[in-house]
Amino acid sequence: MRMVDIIRKKRDGLDLSREEIRFFIKGYTYGQIPDYQAAALMMAIYFKDLNQRETLDITQAVIDSGQTLDLSVLPGIKVDKHSTGGVGDKTTIVLLPLVAAAGAIVAKLTGKGLAHTGGTMDKLKAFEGIRLEPGPDQFIQQLKEIGLAIQGQTADIVPADKKLYALRDVTATVQNTAMIACSIMSKKIACGADAIVLDVKVGHGAFMSDPEAARQLAEQMVGIGHQMGRKTIAILSNMDQPLGRAVGNIIEVREAIEVLRGRGPDDLRELCMELGAHMLVLAQISRDIYTAKELLAETIASGAAIRKLKAMVKAQGGDALRIDDYSLFDEPPHTMQLISPQSGYVTGLHARTVGEAAMMLGAGRKTKDSPIDLTAGIYLHAKIGDYLTAGEPLADVFCSEASLLKPAANHLMTAYSWSDTCPDRPSVIIGKVETK
Repeated sequence: MRMVDIIRKKRDGLDLSREEIRFFIKGYTYGQIPDYQAAALMMAIYFKDLNQRETLDITQAVIDSGQTLDLSVLPGIKVDKHSTGGVGDKTTIVLLPLVAAAGAIVAKLTGKGLAHTGGTMDKLKAFEGIRLEPGPDQFIQQLKEIGLAIQGQTADIVPADKKLYALRDVTATVQNTAMIACSIMSKKIACGADAIVLDVKVGHGAFMSDPEAARQLAEQMVGIGHQMGRKTIAILSNMDQPLGRAVGNIIEVREAIEVLRGRGPDDLRELCMELGAHMLVLAQISRDIYTAKELLAETIASGAAIRKLKAMVKAQGGDALRIDDYSLFDEPPHTMQLISPQSGYVTGLHARTVGEAAMMLGAGRKTKDSPIDLTAGIYLHAKIGDYLTAGEPLADVFCSEASLLKPAANHLMTAYSWSDTCPDRPSVIIGKVETK
């Protein structure tokens, strides 16, 4: 079998066999196929695409390129969630303890963010001392003890995906729905979950800004999960404006804690309840979405959800005292407040622009090696549908370096649009994709 023949075959729009796909993934993972041939195949796939069977085969080959976690020693249905990412998306920090407190076993592997703010792994570093690479044995032991564990993705899990994504990133071939679905689902399945809830963001601040493209991605991921024996459902959620009012790292952790205490922004609470309810139904803890939401509300009202977060942070060596005492979190040394330039209703709050402003403050990474300022971020006093009088606070920006404040604040101001007419407040839930 020759790599050049595989490239030519896909270039001409023909389907690749399972054997050809496995030959490529194995060869590229172990350095037997050079970057230039892999890049050529990725470009051919970008233009000619993969059919459903090819997508399933390449996903399985990527899974088989490394280790997988075996969670079968644990009772019941193990459930996980994945978000395609957005601005202010701190749902994992809410969902994991919330769902675990309701009785499900929640096993989560996560990574660093390469975007407007850090990923979940970065945000959790707000809890000083937290260990996010405990290893598979400690990971499973913690799941046995408290039903909840989170760790960073190791190099041993789906190494083919890591190499392929890096290559696609520098060859302008990332935006292929089949390969995106393969990348996401290979990691989820390799990590041992029996059931998966996907939060697919749609809008200005999302990876997929086009609703139809986002739905297509959701359908492909749900299809892969179903074909591989995993209960899978996708929720399409709105990312035209940031989720919640906090954008950053420590500030998002604090907002997540507020939701677990029964407070916090309405849109963040609504999305977490929707995603969490589906996780409980897939885990067979609740019979339907309505009873699941009631159970989740009970875990918040009783304090069980916040206690579960404390148990997880403590089990992984983090400073759980910060959950009750926000003053123990690191504070940003420099702050600036934006003032509303006019009276009227906020009719637009461009999520990507907000995210860019957060990155300018140091809350996110421009490259994979960029440092993150955990104290940097933005607090949004006003979102779409809110009325402000000229001179009222619009947003706060803060970070560790004073010279970054004004440029970021000026950029943030361009995210807003105004009107004298009250707009409809956008719904955070757009739709749902599940197997028929």
